[in-house]
Amino acid sequence: MAQHIIIDPVTRIEGHAKVSILLDDDGQVSEARFHVAEFRGFEKFCEGRPLWEMAGITARICGICPVSHLLASAKAGDRILAVIVPPAAEKLRRLMNLGQIVQSHALSFFHLSAPDLLLGIESDPARRNVFGLIAAEPELARGGIRLRQFGQEIIEALGGQKIHPAWAVPGGVRAPLGREGYARIRAWLPEVRSIAIGALGRFKRLLDQFREEAQIFGNFPSLFMGMVAPDGSWEHYDGAIRFADSAGNVIADRLDPARYHDYIGEAVEPWSYLKFPFYRPMGYPDGSYRVGPLARLNICARIGTPLADAELREFRQHGHGMVTSSFFYHYARLIEIIAAIERIELLLDDPDIAPGAEAGRLRADAGINQLEGVGASEAPRGTLFHHYQVDRDGLIRRVNLLIATGQNNLALNRTVAQIARYYLSGPRVSEGLLNRVEAGIRAFDPCLSCSTHALGTMPLTVTLLGQDGAVLDEAAR
Repeated sequence: MAQHIIIDPVTRIEGHAKVSILLDDDGQVSEARFHVAEFRGFEKFCEGRPLWEMAGITARICGICPVSHLLASAKAGDRILAVIVPPAAEKLRRLMNLGQIVQSHALSFFHLSAPDLLLGIESDPARRNVFGLIAAEPELARGGIRLRQFGQEIIEALGGQKIHPAWAVPGGVRAPLGREGYARIRAWLPEVRSIAIGALGRFKRLLDQFREEAQIFGNFPSLFMGMVAPDGSWEHYDGAIRFADSAGNVIADRLDPARYHDYIGEAVEPWSYLKFPFYRPMGYPDGSYRVGPLARLNICARIGTPLADAELREFRQHGHGMVTSSFFYHYARLIEIIAAIERIELLLDDPDIAPGAEAGRLRADAGINQLEGVGASEAPRGTLFHHYQVDRDGLIRRVNLLIATGQNNLALNRTVAQIARYYLSGPRVSEGLLNRVEAGIRAFDPCLSCSTHALGTMPLTVTLLGQDGAVLDEAAR
């Protein structure tokens, strides 16, 4: 008899989702789905708003990564104004985005995934959380808190507040980096560099314990997509789009982010509110691709800073052509934290943004010169696109937001199925299976509600149903 397993909700991710696993008559997994069951409608309710408000409005999409939406929105505005952003403003935007990468990656690794890695995927769920991690590994947990604090201090020093800063605007930014903020950021660097290097070393020492997970958690061939600089190096704010396959072949390069609709399609399914982007030349669903830290490290020629480049070379030893296991998203995140810290230090030495230097104008002034604009940037979770259409008065007529988690949606669903097929045995639901499925999802660090994380215990009920709807087994926590 076919059976249906429901995991609802998936815990320690941003937002609300559930997983359904369908077993065939022989008790084998025939299908698995990652359902996003919440709907927010940001694209629709922005219609009619002035372009000038969009950066501030769309930053409210997410309480963890507001900077990502702030910058992508401001860049869409740059296109509509048809202006070149002053160099100092672009460098300041880059600095804020680096702070965003540090704080978001730190939250993902230390608070959401480290409890599985350090306490054990099948450990007691009552202590397998950030509070259990603090009790068991206080220094490591404190390091994660300090890294996140560092990233947020950069955001606050530039934007005036840590969450939802109204700072980047079409044409540039509102204010420079002040002397006090500059000094605070500079003072943090030795500590956060040491924390990041130590955390990466600790993760690498854990890899022998997780060889099985590295083989099973989303380990399959796919495309990888992200931005690269003109020389092919790692890019986090502005660049051309590159697609590469799992063998390491670049299949499309130097693509204009503003033309994303030429090479990215967006499919929908009746069982999820999250769209299913795909690479158009390969069609749906064969054009599945991954974005985010794993993709960025796979597609770039190099990072361009000494510590991160040394780690990148070691990282690439875990793949043939590309590192294809989604378990290594954790590894890539930690390398990107180091890269971001190195880039922050370089930017602080740049005379264009140093306090007291003649920074020049920070904002280009213009009116509505184009009726359409696309802003793209690398959010912590992957490439983010904001696409706006406006009327002659600058009122929004249409919005399309292409979110990184959506671009990983096909890969997320395939990951859930791969884990379930390997670990599910028989008609009974085990706690270990539940958390392994969730841990595979958490590797992608999906952002579903785009709001702040909830700390503490979330309820989880899994029901196993027969074809007639009868409850065969139920597990709760």
